Amino acid sequence: MEIKEKVLIRRASEEDAQAILDVYAPYIKNTAITFEYEVPSLEEFRERIRSTLKKYPYLVAEKEGEILGYAYTGAFVGRAACDWSVETSIYLKETGTKMGVGKMLYNAIEKISKAQNIVNLNACIAVPDTEDEHLNFNSAQFHAHLGYQFVGKFHKCGYKFENWYNLIWMEKTIGEHKKNPEPFIPFSELKEDLL
Repeated sequence: MEIKEKVLIRRASEEDAQAILDVYAPYIKNTAITFEYEVPSLEEFRERIRSTLKKYPYLVAEKEGEILGYAYTGAFVGRAACDWSVETSIYLKETGTKMGVGKMLYNAIEKISKAQNIVNLNACIAVPDTEDEHLNFNSAQFHAHLGYQFVGKFHKCGYKFENWYNLIWMEKTIGEHKKNPEPFIPFSELKEDLL
């Protein structure tokens, strides 16, 4: 596809916070894809990026200076025994969907996660009982297309726009579950540039 040749996948920085927030804010205001109600302040969003990059990748997809989307990973459960598992997140500009940008971002996340000795990628996804103007099944279908498997559902656990929505968990195994796994390597300590 022509779009892929012009898209740069790179590490996000605090300077990208406003452009990334511009991608994310419509999801908060107009959808139940995220269960946040209020758009975070620019400084809060900068801190989210800073905090994530201490241990995990935070990537943007950029074309001709415009950020089309972003993806990152974060702690899964937050306990030492789960160091080999991460939670994934991805958001695309409406103009950035259906062009392969999401797949590019997730391929980069997967490559980096393997280098960090991550074994499990986990995605927490909002889904409706019946599609409406605020939520559909696109995210679940996107993850399934990339090899994620459904593992569980929390029923009507999120309330937004006067509706109750469900959360599902999907997972993808990207490594071997060894008896003595290699230690987790923070993103900031990776020796090679994987992008």
